[in-house]
Amino acid sequence: MRRTARAMPALLRIGFAETVAYRAEFVIWMLTTTMPLVMLGLWTSVAAEAPFRGFGQRDFVAYYLATLIVRNVTSSWVVWQINEEIRQGNLSMRLLRPIHPFASYAATHLSAVPLRTLIAIPMAVVLLVTSARDVLATSPVDLALFGVSLIGAWVLTFFVLVTIGTLAFWVDRSMGLFDVYMGVFAVLSGYLIPLALLPGWMQDVAAHAPFRYMLSVPVEILIGRLHGADAAWQVVTQLAWATAAVLGARALWKVGVRRYEAYGA
Repeated sequence: MRRTARAMPALLRIGFAETVAYRAEFVIWMLTTTMPLVMLGLWTSVAAEAPFRGFGQRDFVAYYLATLIVRNVTSSWVVWQINEEIRQGNLSMRLLRPIHPFASYAATHLSAVPLRTLIAIPMAVVLLVTSARDVLATSPVDLALFGVSLIGAWVLTFFVLVTIGTLAFWVDRSMGLFDVYMGVFAVLSGYLIPLALLPGWMQDVAAHAPFRYMLSVPVEILIGRLHGADAAWQVVTQLAWATAAVLGARALWKVGVRRYEAYGA
């Protein structure tokens, strides 16, 4: 643990340098997270004449701009990174390093957050403040819970993606499974449509799955639809899911690495 803590500043600097070096790929990847802007245009048109199931135009503006912020901060491409390193045999070099691969992966992806926030978030924040200021959370407690939930969403998302990438130890391409995951995530996380607008049975499924804790919970706290004790309970549940994701990823990784080393990769 101490070794990892000492190495983390250097790992973050290296990760940031890599992000800058591959800025074209970085921009292309960022463009894939702009779906909330498309959905914003669609739903504000739907609510132009009257609110739709409790959502007016201002509510949709707040929801989708908050979604854009949360998604840009918490998303990760680690699943592609792990998949390619396992397939190409490059993981061996990472395993020889004195720190756990999860630490180096995390540093790489955390180091990209400042650039993502620099590009995407100022615009979203300005639009939020000017167009939907009245619905934003203002309570210090709720804002603190939003900050914690943002961290929890990052950890949960990152380690779920690590788990999917780790499946490449057993299957030729875990990216097919990732595509399935993204389809489910887009619906049950609230990425495409607010969960409150889903059919009742789908809301029940979403309430018992981890996906809403990757996106919808911090979004709902930020725009004031989840606050106080309810928000605190959702954050506690989110952190429980995040802990389970970390432990599950570590256990699967350990088994996968043993298999990888047994084949002499």
